[in-house]
Amino acid sequence: MNTGLRITAFAAALAAAFTTAYGVGQSLDPAVAERPPEHDAGHASASRHPEGGDGDGHGGHGTVPAGGLHISERGYTLDLDTPHAEAGEPAELRFRVRDEQGRTVTRFRREHDKELHLIVASRDLRTYRHLHLVRSGDGTWTTTADLPRAGAYRIFADFTPARQGARGLTLGADLAVSGAYRPLALPGAHSTARVDGYEVRLTGTLRPGRASELELTVSRDGRPVTDLQPYLGAYGHLVALRSGDLAYLHVHPNGEPGDGTTRPGPAVSFTATAPSSGSYRLFLDFRHDGVVRTAAFTVHAGTPDTRTDTPAASPDPGTTDPDGTTPGHSGDPEHSGSDAPGGDHDPADGHGH
Repeated sequence: MNTGLRITAFAAALAAAFTTAYGVGQSLDPAVAERPPEHDAGHASASRHPEGGDGDGHGGHGTVPAGGLHISERGYTLDLDTPHAEAGEPAELRFRVRDEQGRTVTRFRREHDKELHLIVASRDLRTYRHLHLVRSGDGTWTTTADLPRAGAYRIFADFTPARQGARGLTLGADLAVSGAYRPLALPGAHSTARVDGYEVRLTGTLRPGRASELELTVSRDGRPVTDLQPYLGAYGHLVALRSGDLAYLHVHPNGEPGDGTTRPGPAVSFTATAPSSGSYRLFLDFRHDGVVRTAAFTVHAGTPDTRTDTPAASPDPGTTDPDGTTPGHSGDPEHSGSDAPGGDHDPADGHGH
């Protein structure tokens, strides 16, 4: 066979092979890379509920997004300038919020009387701080935090950008606090907490994927407190953190001062939805006699209720005062915090006026 004939035969064979391959390909489903589903983690207090929720974490069933698990979300990034601190020393925390172009965000919508709420919590949920900050003209936020124990901490920035259509979100970043560290277990579940002579009783059950009401009743020296003072636009402020990954759930009270129906105590009620089953730590900030105090509870969502009617009494050796009591919180209304290991808080932790 001469060269011309060999080339002609090869071309015919190639054409036949291509035709066969095309026919087989047409008989099969095309292999197309599916677009990954869009996930909107959102702000836990502004969750979407596929089965009839109202968009504010107050109803329906379904998956509830968890906040604070990401340092970047929906084009915004928490840029923490001070990722390290020293236990027992005043720590200056500095950070910025950046947009998708890397620009510092300088305009925020005011919510609950503030442009931005900063929560600092230890990974073991033994130490909690709710801080309000100063923002400079260039968009840098600063505050000073008292973190008494070494270990891993998480910082949560809860805010809503001022631009039109922006929704609230919570970004989280890790903070390392150096010093002698001893891991501690999550405090046990109890229905009563004590702080600075106040007793706070919790009723209600936190449920995964379902809205439920939590009621916290404040008393002092055995008498109901009926003159709670507004704090951040409400008679109480409640934050829930999930044990394990510190998923953030910022819930809101039912009613507000001046609405004609909400009383200033002794009970403050909240509607909350847990993003999943598991153990959670609840931190209630309330204001009375000009001082903000924090009561903390451990609760279980989606598991048997094992709460007892008596407060926890096992103090944290790392934060026990010389008189043997466990520090709770008393002090500056702009800086609430708790260092208590269980439901038993008493007395102040040094955040005085």
